[in-house]
Amino acid sequence: MRLSAVAILVGFLLSGCAAGGFSRTVDVRASSGQTSVRAIGGIVGGGLIMGNLGADLNRRERMAGIDAEYKALESAPAGQPVNWRDERTGHGGTVTASQPYRVGSQDCRPYSHRITAAGGTRTSRGTACRNPDGSWTLLE
Repeated sequence: MRLSAVAILVGFLLSGCAAGGFSRTVDVRASSGQTSVRAIGGIVGGGLIMGNLGADLNRRERMAGIDAEYKALESAPAGQPVNWRDERTGHGGTVTASQPYRVGSQDCRPYSHRITAAGGTRTSRGTACRNPDGSWTLLE
């Protein structure tokens, strides 16, 4: 009985990975210990798409865009696009990260996110740096 429950739990967890990624939300405490901010999909504040760039996108589209931003920052080779598309609406985008560089003890990567939605295409650019917990923070 116990083995069956473990097998079902493992299958459930793996199905989330096979379904197109993850969208984790974690709290990140600033070094001062005073401020707590939210990391959505591994990016503090949700990345470029959670700003004006994704203002007319629905929640599902934003989460797909956040996952693409995280994948581009985390593992895509410099210049290799990470694409996402919502099959229901046809909206989609491309995230392209540049070569990583180091600032002090942090790894940082400039990146761009191009979205095609609402009859047009728009692009936003930014730089994110990796936090000690593995999340990324978009520099403002």
